[in-house]
Amino acid sequence: MQSLNLGILAHVDAGKTTLTERLLHDAGVIAELGSVDDGSTQTDTLALERRRGITIKSAVVSFVIGDLAVNLIDTPGHPDFIAEVERVLSVLDGAVLVVSAVEGVQAQTRVLMRALKRLRIPTLIFVNKIDRRGADAERVVRGVADKVTPAAVAMGAPAGLGTPDAAVAPFAPADAAFTARAADVLADHDDAVLADWVRDPGAVTGARLRRELAAQTARAVAHPLFFGSAITGAGVDHLTAGIRELLPAARGAVEAPVSGSVFKVERGPAGEKIALVRLFTGTVRTRDRVRLAGGGEGKVTAISVFDAGGAVRRDAVEAGQIARLWGLSDARIGDAIRGRDGDGAGGSEAPARHFAPPTLETVVVPRGGADRAALHLALEQLAEQDPLIGLRQDDLRGELSVSLYGEVQKEVIQSTLADDFGVHVTFRASTTICVERLVGTGAAEEHIGAGDNPFLATVGLRAEPAPPGAGVAFGLEVELGSMPPAFFKAVDEAVRETLRQGLHGWDVPDCTVTMTDSGYWARQSHSHATFDKSMSSTARDFRQLTPLVLMTALRRAGTCVHEPLHRFRLEVPADALGPVSALLARMRATPDAPAISGAVCVVEGEVPAARVHELQQQLPALTRGEGVLESEFARYAPVRGAVPERPRLGPDPLDRREYVRRLLRRVPA
Repeated sequence: MQSLNLGILAHVDAGKTTLTERLLHDAGVIAELGSVDDGSTQTDTLALERRRGITIKSAVVSFVIGDLAVNLIDTPGHPDFIAEVERVLSVLDGAVLVVSAVEGVQAQTRVLMRALKRLRIPTLIFVNKIDRRGADAERVVRGVADKVTPAAVAMGAPAGLGTPDAAVAPFAPADAAFTARAADVLADHDDAVLADWVRDPGAVTGARLRRELAAQTARAVAHPLFFGSAITGAGVDHLTAGIRELLPAARGAVEAPVSGSVFKVERGPAGEKIALVRLFTGTVRTRDRVRLAGGGEGKVTAISVFDAGGAVRRDAVEAGQIARLWGLSDARIGDAIRGRDGDGAGGSEAPARHFAPPTLETVVVPRGGADRAALHLALEQLAEQDPLIGLRQDDLRGELSVSLYGEVQKEVIQSTLADDFGVHVTFRASTTICVERLVGTGAAEEHIGAGDNPFLATVGLRAEPAPPGAGVAFGLEVELGSMPPAFFKAVDEAVRETLRQGLHGWDVPDCTVTMTDSGYWARQSHSHATFDKSMSSTARDFRQLTPLVLMTALRRAGTCVHEPLHRFRLEVPADALGPVSALLARMRATPDAPAISGAVCVVEGEVPAARVHELQQQLPALTRGEGVLESEFARYAPVRGAVPERPRLGPDPLDRREYVRRLLRRVPA
C-alpha cells in the first residue's frame, strides 16, 4: 500500500481540526465527530487545547483512501505556535491549506502558503465554512488569486452559500467552467497545452487537463481549489477524491540506505524520550542502531507506526512511513538519521528555517517557593520538545528566560509546567529580542607565550559581515595540517558559541569568521613519561582563548543592534484615519500612503515588533471596534535611539581580567 504524509494547515479558526475530524469520520476511523468547542477531537489531546479550543501541538492520525494510507498531521493555526508548523513541513508529501469562506485569506494564510511554495510542497486549497452566514465564494477566490496564488483552479461550484443546506457541485472534466480556467493556468507551465489550446481549444480534452493538473500539482506550480463545509460534510468527499488523485504518494526505496528526519520529540509515561521520525528511504527494525546528526547514535528499542487513527507496535518502519521510535535518547528535533553503515550522519547543521524567529523573550519566575532546580529540568525538557524556546540561564542573577512568538505561549508554558511537572510559575513582561550585525571588518590575534595570554594556544581571527540570512561561516587561512583537527574543531565551536552574545549581548546571526593564525605546544612529558599539562596545549586552551580574540575582532569591526520590524496591514473606517495615523506615529511606525475606498481605509507599512501588541490593544477604541490588524515579521532594522543591552551569561570575554579569573582562578599580571 502506498503512503501519503499530509499536512493540514490554516490560519487559526479556519476549521482545520474540524476538517481532520470529518476526514477520519468519513474514512470510518471514528464513529462520531468530535467537537473543538467541546474539547472532544482526536488530535487536540492537551488539556489546554481542549479548554482553549485551539491546536497547540502537531498531532498525527492515520486513515485509508482506497489503496492509499494517509498519515495526516494536524498543525496549529495560531501564529504563536508557528514553530510546530515549521518542524512538520520537512516531512510532508502534500498539504491542504484551509481558508474560511467567511473571513477569507488572512495573515497566517499568506505566511503558510509562501512557505509551502518555497519548499515546493504540493498543495490543495480547501475553502471551508460555506454553510456559515457571510460566506462569499467569489470574494475568497479573488483573495486567493491576489494574495495566495494566481495558479488556483476551482474544482467545483458551491450553491446555497451561507445556509445549512450549502452544497458543492463538482466540475466534470468536460465542464467549460473547469476547462477554461484549467487551460489558462496550466498553459503557463506547459507549452504543449498552450499551443494546442491556441490552435484548437476543442482538441484539449478535459481528461488531458485533469492529468496535466495532477502533474503540475505534484510540481507545486498549480493548486486545485475545493469548496465545502467540514461541519456538515458538504464537499469533503470531493476533497478526499482530490487528495487521492492529485497529490503524489511518498517515494523512497525500502531497500535503500536508511534516511529519515526527526520532526517531533515526546516523553512517554515513564519519562522516556520518543522520537517521531519520517523515514524517506530504507527500513529501520527493532534493535537496529541508527546514527544521528552530530555523530551520535542509538539503538531502536521499540517502534510504533500510525494505523487507523491510532499507533500500533511494529517490528519495522519502512520508507514513506511516520513512526515513533524508542531508544534514541540523544535525538533532537531536526536531526537527520542514517543507518549505522550509512554515509555520514546527516550533518550537524541546524534545520532549515522557513519562518521568522521568535522576537520576544521573558523571564520565568518560580511561584510559591518552587524548586529552581526542578524548574530548570522542566524547562530543559520543554526546550527539547521545542528548541525555539531558546532556554537561557543567568547564573549571576539566578534567572531563567525563554523565547516566545507571542503572549499566548506564556499560558501554554505555564499550564504545561503546572500540569506535567508540578511547577508553578509567573512571567515578567516580555521584551523584544534584537540581533547584532557587523558594521565593518575586524581582526585580532594572540600568541602563545606572548603578552598576557595565559592559554597555551595561538589564535588569529578575522570577522566580516555576512548578508542577512547567511548564518555563521567559519573558514581557514592556515594549513589544515598545522595543528590537530580537535583544536580547529574547538575554535569553530567556540566561535559559534561566542557569537550568541555580541558586544551588546545579542546574537550575531550573520558573520564570516576566518582563522588567520594558529599555533600550539606539542604534548610534553617528563623523563618518566608523565604528561605535563602545564607545557602541552589542549583543545580547552583554544576553546577558552577564542572568545577573547573574537570579541577583540568584533570591537574593531563594530556592531549595530537591529530590532525586528513587522509588516502590518490596517483596515479601518475612513473617518478614523486621523486618530489611527497619530497612533502609528506614537508606535514609531512607517506607514505607506493610505488607500481609501468608500468608507474603508487600508494602511500598510512597518512597525517595531515591540509595539504590535500595544497597537492591537489601542486600535478598537479608535475605530469603534471595526479596525482589523494583520501583521507578520518583515525584517531587522537598526535600532533608533538608545541601544538596548542584554545581560550577558557566563564568563564575559569583554572583561578580560574577570574572564581569566573565572576560568583559571587567577588574574594575569
